[in-house]
Amino acid sequence: MTLRADVEKGILSAGLAGRELCVHSSLGSFGHLEGGAATLVDCLLAAGCTVMAPAFVDRHAPVAAPPLRRLERNGYNYDSPLYPEWQHPGQSGSSRHRIDESMGAVPAEIVSRRGLTLGDHPMAPFAALGPSAAALMSAQGPLNVFAPFDVLARLDGLVVMMGVGLNRMTLLHRAEQLAGRNLFRRWAWTAQGEVLEVEVGGCSEGFVNLDSVLAPVQRVLTVGDSCWRTFPAAEALRLGAAALRADPALSHCGDPDCLRCRDSVAGGPLVGPSR
Repeated sequence: MTLRADVEKGILSAGLAGRELCVHSSLGSFGHLEGGAATLVDCLLAAGCTVMAPAFVDRHAPVAAPPLRRLERNGYNYDSPLYPEWQHPGQSGSSRHRIDESMGAVPAEIVSRRGLTLGDHPMAPFAALGPSAAALMSAQGPLNVFAPFDVLARLDGLVVMMGVGLNRMTLLHRAEQLAGRNLFRRWAWTAQGEVLEVEVGGCSEGFVNLDSVLAPVQRVLTVGDSCWRTFPAAEALRLGAAALRADPALSHCGDPDCLRCRDSVAGGPLVGPSR
């Protein structure tokens, strides 16, 4: 069992107090955490942290690509689409406060809190609590999905992986952009019932191949039963981008049939002007 006192001690030992953090977590990695996800969020906020996490809703929001925006190298099979029909906004089931269950218990706890600040993206908003929440979230837009990581880096913030691997580190999608790749484009309903073109990330399963690249700047400690790995955001962006420029295939998940990895490694979609 992981106690609240273990979490409080871990935050201090890891040097997280008063810092801006992007947290990726598995509540199960703690074994049983006293008080659950609420304890983790409470402890981080009590330590003066700003806590950011992905709060994606992409299972609900997407619609089919417009006929004139069937972009090449877009990680998508237009002949067998996941979302074959344009949906009426009332049928999309999207809500900026109803995140996908796959996001986990900690993002769900963050989204439930008063004082929440959400980023501006209909499919992949980030959510933040704490003193710098507004500054972090102000950077995000439909075509700047991972911009909060630029702010996190400027603020000398950290990415904290709590019991999860680099295949959950969304910052590395921003590193892909810095390496020269275009992100994939999708289309989603806005709250106003309009269809909007947006950026989204691709397959992240191959990000574990960057373990040795980021190892020199990581800090590792055990908190209760959970292994925490912390990374300075600025250094992770710099090292990740440099590694992907040098070897684009490094981020490939290894599945020869992964369309998203194939197109991403090739440079991402041929975007051109929006219509």
